[in-house]
Amino acid sequence: MFKALRRAADRRRHADGRYGWLFQPYTGDEMVAVACRATEPDSGHGEPVAIAAVRLRGDRVLTSESLDLHVRRPEGLTAESVRRHGLRGVDLDEGEALGVALEQLLDFVGNRPLVGWHLEDELAMLNRGLRPRFGFDLPNAAIDVAHLFQRRQRYRHPQLEGRPRFEEAAERLDVPMMGRHSALGDAVTTALMYLRLARDDAARRRSS
Repeated sequence: MFKALRRAADRRRHADGRYGWLFQPYTGDEMVAVACRATEPDSGHGEPVAIAAVRLRGDRVLTSESLDLHVRRPEGLTAESVRRHGLRGVDLDEGEALGVALEQLLDFVGNRPLVGWHLEDELAMLNRGLRPRFGFDLPNAAIDVAHLFQRRQRYRHPQLEGRPRFEEAAERLDVPMMGRHSALGDAVTTALMYLRLARDDAARRRSS
């Protein structure tokens, strides 16, 4: 309820502004898969060091239409986070300022629906940067691929429990891991998993 009220307030506040169109219903046939790399294992509590996005149209992942950004070294970068995502301080020194990276993300994503793995965590991190700079959270419709996969597993394997792992989901869905050590690779892999889940769901509905 709180999120819906906040989104409605953001829509009213920005209706006539530069980003007012982001709050309009999307009528096209594209989606955008997003992925981030962060200073903390849980991106919901970390700072972004890489932001990536790739568009989907129909049953295709448009790898030629993608965004792949490094973010200038955040204060929270530690040796542990470097070991985890492989991006050193020197790799980020030429990165974009966070505000610039977020502006590029807004322009790339537009008002298309978003797809992501544990997307709520990714959006929480992005919104922490967006709200103080732009005055709103991402208003896009959102689909969490981890939730879709977990629902599939409960239907097919009710004995399995626990939070699904990214690598395990890709393996079970027979989806190749695309550049696992990059945000763009994660975005493309997530997009492929979403398409596979959508096809399986459509096939199940037809056969029922």
